[in-house]
Amino acid sequence: MSSQASTSPSSPTSPAPAEASAADIDRACRAAAAAAAAFRARPAQARAELLERIATELEAEIEGFAQTIPRETSLPEARARGELARTTGQLRLFAAVVRAGDYLGVRIDHADARRSPPRPDLRQYRVPLGPVAVFGASNFPLAFSVAGGDTASALAAGCPVVVKAHPGHPLTSDLAAGAVRRAVQACGMPEGVFSMVHGAGHDVGRMLVEHPLIAAVAFTGSFAGGTALARAAQARAEPIPVYAEMGSVNPMFVLPGALARDPAALARAYLGSLSLGAGQFCTNPGLVFAQRGEALESFCTALAEAARQQPAQAMLGAGILAGYRAGTRRVSEGRGVHLAAAGENAGDRVAPQVFRVGAEDFLAQPKLAEEVFGPTGLIVEVDDAAGMPELARALAGQLTATVHAEAGELEQHAALVAALEGRVGRLLFNAFPTGVEVCHAMVHGGPWPATTAPNSTSVGTLAIERFLRPVCYQDCPDALLPEALREANPLGLRRLVDGRWDAPATH
Repeated sequence: MSSQASTSPSSPTSPAPAEASAADIDRACRAAAAAAAAFRARPAQARAELLERIATELEAEIEGFAQTIPRETSLPEARARGELARTTGQLRLFAAVVRAGDYLGVRIDHADARRSPPRPDLRQYRVPLGPVAVFGASNFPLAFSVAGGDTASALAAGCPVVVKAHPGHPLTSDLAAGAVRRAVQACGMPEGVFSMVHGAGHDVGRMLVEHPLIAAVAFTGSFAGGTALARAAQARAEPIPVYAEMGSVNPMFVLPGALARDPAALARAYLGSLSLGAGQFCTNPGLVFAQRGEALESFCTALAEAARQQPAQAMLGAGILAGYRAGTRRVSEGRGVHLAAAGENAGDRVAPQVFRVGAEDFLAQPKLAEEVFGPTGLIVEVDDAAGMPELARALAGQLTATVHAEAGELEQHAALVAALEGRVGRLLFNAFPTGVEVCHAMVHGGPWPATTAPNSTSVGTLAIERFLRPVCYQDCPDALLPEALREANPLGLRRLVDGRWDAPATH
């Protein structure tokens, strides 16, 4: 557990925490496992109240977050306040999901003695997996970290959580963990419902994933980190699922009509998305596919002018800065690659850089399609937009892809849309991917290597399903059934009964 288990708001000047030992990790996992049955048995209302209380406790720490996040991550105070609002909003959204009960996925098929062979009485719903290990992200110290979406959805599902704090913002993590602990205590939940451990190296994360009492893993970060955790999880005596979101280059396909309409405005909007937050978003649009011609030249001219005016920004930390510089160098040294636009770097602060390359050279150098975590983009020039579907199919799995098109163009390029649907979790039209709405319909996921689980999402209410599994009861006496499956529907749930949705009971 965290070395600073305070029960009151933490000070942003607290000393850096100590590395968790194997004994610390074992205690946290055992506490989570001990709390699992009692937490699962609590009524939905109690879990919803816990999520809402966490949101309230986090809001009480707003001034601490506003001071600590900029100091630890170089993110501005406005970002800290905005991210807190997103974090508390998703906690309250999951509270509403828990109260509604649809996430239980209740399905009932009554017995049918007239059928040959007779059909038994079958009733299905979803149960929590058990303790979940959540890994905090570097670039979202609140929304994808200690009390972020993974923790919110796991708690909503009825799973205790053990968080590994990200070493890039340990004091912010302690502030958030203190808020969660106070909420757990105020709601009378078992103490093991939430724990946190610190660790700057790989050993803490590996030991956490390998612990036999951990039932699932949620991770947001690098491809190397996510795949290492997935391998460790599969090597266990009892393998467990790893839901790792590992980034993406988020290609943008600009059809000729959209490019010709106002190339300067499109260039400015693209640069704004590319450089938002110093390009440190997993939805950063790192690739642009466009047809050669006068409109593309106008786009590049406007892009160069906008880049010169774009101020340099600080990155999250020295390691991320070094990775960004190495990635940008890899792109710039590619065969046939030329600089299209660049701002002026200022010491360790970075300005956007955008390069150009022909489609043939791009396809011949797979490294050019790899993510650069930061404000670097690559324009891939095609001779004819009709060849874009082939380029889309050549890409690896992505979190997002975007198509910019005039009204009539989409019908002419239906093959491009179909190709992209097979490569992404979210497909945008005439928009930019930076910005992930927390709602019911959002998908923040995608095929490998964007994630390890293409059938899931880490943002939006569908995220709760990652930490649930279906169980079927056959011919079970009604009195022994879980309340969600009983004939009288005492919880008032919306249920699929004999293939038809029934109406919730009224209370």
